[in-house]
Amino acid sequence: MTSNTRVVVIGAGLAGVRLARRLGELGTPALLIGEEGHPPYNRVLLAEVLAGRYAPEVIALPAPAELVRARVTGIDRGRRSLVCADGTRIAYGTLVLATGSNPVLPPLRGLFTPDRVLPEGVHAFRTLDDCLGLSKAVRPGVRAVVIGGGLLGVSAARALAVRGAQVVLAQQSERLMERQLDPGASALVLRHLRDLGVEVHTECRVRDVRCVGGAVRSVELADGYALDADLVVLACGVRPRVGLAEAAGLAVRKGVLVDDALRTSDPRVHAIGDCAQHDGNVYGLAAPALEQADVLAESLAGNTAARYTGTRSLTRLTLTGPDSPFDLAAFGETDPRPGDDVVQLADATRGTYRKVVVRDDRLVGGVLVGELGTVGALARAWEGAEPLPDEGPLLHLLTNDGGS
Repeated sequence: MTSNTRVVVIGAGLAGVRLARRLGELGTPALLIGEEGHPPYNRVLLAEVLAGRYAPEVIALPAPAELVRARVTGIDRGRRSLVCADGTRIAYGTLVLATGSNPVLPPLRGLFTPDRVLPEGVHAFRTLDDCLGLSKAVRPGVRAVVIGGGLLGVSAARALAVRGAQVVLAQQSERLMERQLDPGASALVLRHLRDLGVEVHTECRVRDVRCVGGAVRSVELADGYALDADLVVLACGVRPRVGLAEAAGLAVRKGVLVDDALRTSDPRVHAIGDCAQHDGNVYGLAAPALEQADVLAESLAGNTAARYTGTRSLTRLTLTGPDSPFDLAAFGETDPRPGDDVVQLADATRGTYRKVVVRDDRLVGGVLVGELGTVGALARAWEGAEPLPDEGPLLHLLTNDGGS
């Protein structure tokens, strides 16, 4: 394939690999560029590697035929070429940005050494190298502080606890996973972590990271209380990786702006996955990234009708513990508006919780914890946005095993 028609994809994560593979299947081979030294892998499963449940090779993704390891440092839109860190150039006809996101590093005193690197014992949790570094450092009895109580922080805290660490989780907001879960479901996550021995502090702001000899020794909270720490895990969210796009003059807000054809402000450049912003949304989830990759593959292979109209994505998390797995799923609007109908079923003994929100006879959201047999039926009713049947729909949906 000549360089003036070649599709080049920057980023070998879930979105980039999916796109390259689908294009190959559709007869439009693409060159995939990844900067990590490892083969492409499923980032969603890093916590399972940290927990010791999976070996790193288990989460590897099937790599496309054309994969180049390089760090792209610039986009020359005029010459339609990429500039790499080693000085080489890669020509493109169509460029796709699948650059993903970077971990948010909080503005804490002492977080960086004088040469702007993280001190020994302080880890982000975004890449396989981060995961392997943590795996090497964790051992039974090690004192670990996880900063951040969202989905990533909860997963990291659980994984470290399973490995025998003494874990403290510090969450700035009033409850765990507040973006996905309502208070009832969040309370069950809290109970699960405490059953694993995790000490959880909510409404708790970390102020300072204390180091001795270049290695972390403690974390100081805003109220002056200090937590001893051999390990600190930063799980404070992610930010779309848009530096290349900004430097190239593409339109960027939170993410790289794209239309329904997933085109940026330059029609020869597209963006998908965590770095893309479509119709005001930056999803940061696997399902939308994969759907965007599939739509763009169809479009680049010649299907002019292929359009991306947004993803109604469901967040699902399985936390494996020493006894049994702890499953949860959340979708749509879990906080009702005035006038909405809400049905909740809770069983404290079994640790299960189910709640759905219905507006104008349509399912608009729900949250389920434990025994998720009904999640399939609920998700289908929500995704279809069809009116619910008249007779007993809510209780039926909550209690009927519709398959997951």
